[in-house]
Amino acid sequence: MTKPTSSAPSQRMLRVGEQVRAAITQVLQRGEVRDDLLEKTVISVSEVRMSTDLKVATAYVTPLGVADHDGVIAALNRHAKYIRGRIAGQLRSMKYMPEVRFRDDTSFDNYKKIDELLRSPEVQRDLNGDENKD
Repeated sequence: MTKPTSSAPSQRMLRVGEQVRAAITQVLQRGEVRDDLLEKTVISVSEVRMSTDLKVATAYVTPLGVADHDGVIAALNRHAKYIRGRIAGQLRSMKYMPEVRFRDDTSFDNYKKIDELLRSPEVQRDLNGDENKD
């Protein structure tokens, strides 16, 4: 069997990542993690990326309505082993239960910056075709 030349995730990595994302989301929605900060915070799990050997799951999360994302991410990482145990029942088909790591998802900030750039007067002028000739 030859090694794939592309660095893109395989279909299996994507499928398992989605299963892990759904399992983590259910654990957080049910409030199974006993932490004052996590209990009062709504957390969106936008994506889970799996390592090539499927032993590490990196979950990209966004705490909604909280200014300090670092505190929420730290709390999730403190409880990562507990969360791993809670999702094990939903991922019985896996040979190894992946280690779960949490990271702040900054893609929403990037989308916001792009949106602000597209709405800027300079870009709007170029898009509308209103050119000022000197």
